[in-house]
Amino acid sequence: MSSPSNADTELPAVDEHIVVPDAGYEIDDGKIILVPPAEEPHANRNSKLAALLEIHAADDFDVAVDMLTRISANTDRAPDASVYPIARDPRTGGRQLEHLAFEIVSTESLDHAAGKARGLAGRGVRRVFAIDVESARVFEWSRELDSWSILDVNAAITDPALAVPLPVGALLCTDKADDAVAAALLAKRNPVIEAALRDAAARGTARRVQQGASGLLLGWLRQRFGDEVDTRVEQRLATASIAQLEVWATRVLSAASLTELLVD
Repeated sequence: MSSPSNADTELPAVDEHIVVPDAGYEIDDGKIILVPPAEEPHANRNSKLAALLEIHAADDFDVAVDMLTRISANTDRAPDASVYPIARDPRTGGRQLEHLAFEIVSTESLDHAAGKARGLAGRGVRRVFAIDVESARVFEWSRELDSWSILDVNAAITDPALAVPLPVGALLCTDKADDAVAAALLAKRNPVIEAALRDAAARGTARRVQQGASGLLLGWLRQRFGDEVDTRVEQRLATASIAQLEVWATRVLSAASLTELLVD
């Protein structure tokens, strides 16, 4: 997959840094800026974000944290987390530009993050997001509006760089993040999980596995579809096979309706 293009062919390679990597500084329009260590809320959310992106990234993409990116002749920027192609740039032999970039912000620093988002988008990063833990909101940078657009907390981020959609709510809540990781592993048919299910069935515990899987799926459906999940849906999950539950689990984030999800 090719890197996002940029009309300005005179720009340096994205991994050609002005400052030494890991020096603790960025260059913004030629000015040296100290990047201090993160405090607990920011650092905590950063670790959760990295874990979510690792699980959700497509096979031909990698995930990085605080990776410096050259966005202009006199500016280095380092998003809190980014998703970029594994393949090297065929033109430079270096790293390709990230496709997705994420910033963790406070309400006060959202305006400051806009400058970074504008620069990253201008270089060619396809999508830039901001996670405001303090106000429990997630934003995406809009080139058209030259501003942040708030995302629905019940929506999911769908993108070619992601193997499965990433729930917006999982970026804010640890419990939802755990559920999103489990759903993504099921959707990607993780071999460890599949092997565990096969082993459990072989030991005669298939029923208990089915109950656990149906209960987990029921919880996801209630989060996604609310009151639409009635006793008939509960009964259908309770009597479904493990194979059928796995099929439904792969549709949890992508199905537009409960009816669409539960098609046999």
